[in-house]
Amino acid sequence: MPQPVKVSDDAPHLLVVDDDRRIRDLLSRFLAGEGYRVTTADNAKDARAKLIGLSFDLLVLDVMMPGETGFELAKSIRGNSQVPILMLTARDGTEARIEGLALGADDYLSKPFEPRELSLRIANILKRTQPTLAPPVESVRFGPFVYHLARGELRKGEDIIRLTDREREMLRILTATPGETVSRMALAGNGEQTSERAVDVQVNRLRRKIEANPANPLFVQTVRGIGYRLVSAT
Repeated sequence: MPQPVKVSDDAPHLLVVDDDRRIRDLLSRFLAGEGYRVTTADNAKDARAKLIGLSFDLLVLDVMMPGETGFELAKSIRGNSQVPILMLTARDGTEARIEGLALGADDYLSKPFEPRELSLRIANILKRTQPTLAPPVESVRFGPFVYHLARGELRKGEDIIRLTDREREMLRILTATPGETVSRMALAGNGEQTSERAVDVQVNRLRRKIEANPANPLFVQTVRGIGYRLVSAT
C-alpha cells in the first residue's frame, strides 16, 4: 500500500472542486505528489463551506457540476476575492473558454487532460499571482549611523558604537518599524517587569551615544504619553 505523501505546511494550498469522485481522488493524489496541499469538495455548496473556514492559494473548479455550476461559483467568488481560479471542463470550444475567462478565471483546461499539464498550469498561475517576498532587511540607516540587525551592531562610519544588551534590544525593536511609534511596554523587553521610568532612563543613555544633543534628539524621538520612534533623519 503506497505511503501518503508528506507535504510541507507552507506549500501552496489548492481547493479541487469536482463532482466526479474518481477525478477528485486522482487529482488529490497527483497534486500532493507535486508538493501541494490539497483539499477537495464535490459541489459548490461544499466548496463554499471550505472557503469560509480555510485559506487557499488557488482553486481548481469543474464547470459542469449539478446544481450551481463552476461558472456560477467562479462568478460569485470573484465578487469578493481575487484568489486564482483554474477552470476544468468537458466543454471544448472557444465560447466556453471565453466565458470562463470573462468571469475572472485565470486559466482554462479542457477534459481529458494530462495531470502534468494541469500541474504546470497551476505553477505558472501561482508564479504570476503570488507576491514576491521582499528580502529581509539586513540593516537600517539613520543619519550617520547604520544598525546591522543580525549582528546587533551599530556603526558610525567605520567606528563601532558600544552598546549594552538592553540598548541593542531597544534598537532592534525600533529599527524593525522605523518611523512608527513603539510603546514603552514593547521597549521594556520580552516579558521583563521593567517600569516605564526605567525605559526612559535606558533611552536617555542610548541617546547620549547617538544624539548630538540628547535633550533635543533627532533620531530617537519621544511620542508623548506613548513611547518612542526612530526617525531616519540626515
